[in-house]
Amino acid sequence: MKRWNMYACMIAGCAMLAACTTQKEADKELSGDVLLVVDMQNAYTEDGPWTCMHMDETAVHIKSLIDSGQFAEVIFTSFTAPEIPQGAWATYNEANQEVNEDEEMNRIIPLLEPYTHQYPVSVKSTYSSLENEDVKRAVEACMKRGDSLVLTGVVSECCVLATAFDAIDLGSHVIYITDACAGVSEATENSVIDILKELDYAHTSIMSTQEYLQK
Repeated sequence: MKRWNMYACMIAGCAMLAACTTQKEADKELSGDVLLVVDMQNAYTEDGPWTCMHMDETAVHIKSLIDSGQFAEVIFTSFTAPEIPQGAWATYNEANQEVNEDEEMNRIIPLLEPYTHQYPVSVKSTYSSLENEDVKRAVEACMKRGDSLVLTGVVSECCVLATAFDAIDLGSHVIYITDACAGVSEATENSVIDILKELDYAHTSIMSTQEYLQK
C-alpha cells in the first residue's frame, strides 16, 4: 500500500509539473498587444438611436487592425443591461429600455460581426470594459508581459475613456487609436484625445491606425 501511495504521488507530481510547464510555454508564446473592440453595436450607427460620428470609417480601421494579425488577442465587448441594475443604472436602463431590449440594435455591426465567430465577445453592463473578468484578466496578463492595451470602439467619451482609466489604474499601458474610436461629436472625440495626451507617456500613447501598424 505504501509503495502504491508513493507511485501515486510520483504520478501526481509529474502531472502537476507537466501542467505548469505547459502553462509557462503558453504564457511565453502569447506575446504582443491586446486589441479591445468596445461596443461596436448597431445602436451606434448612423441609423441607430445612439449615433456616433464616423462609425463607418471607425469600423473600417478596426477591421484593418484585426486583419493585420499583429495582436496576441482580439476581444470584443458588448453592452447588455443587467437584469437587476443598481443605483443610477436603474434610472439609466429604464430610460433606454427600448434600445436595450432590441436584439438587432445590440448586435455587433455587420462589417465586424464575422470576426465574433473567431474572437470572444465579452458582455459588460457598465461603461468600463474591465467590469468583465475575462477582459480584466487579459489586460492584467498583457500588462505583466510588458505589452499594451490597444483601445478602439465606442463611445469615445464614455465607454472607451472609462476603460482607459480602469486599465491605467491596473497598470496597463494604453494605446488610443484616434481614427478607430468614435464619439457623439467631433468636439467630444477631440476632448478625449486632449485628456489622454495630458497623461504621462508611461500610461498612454495616441496614434492613428496607420501609425500603429507602422510602429
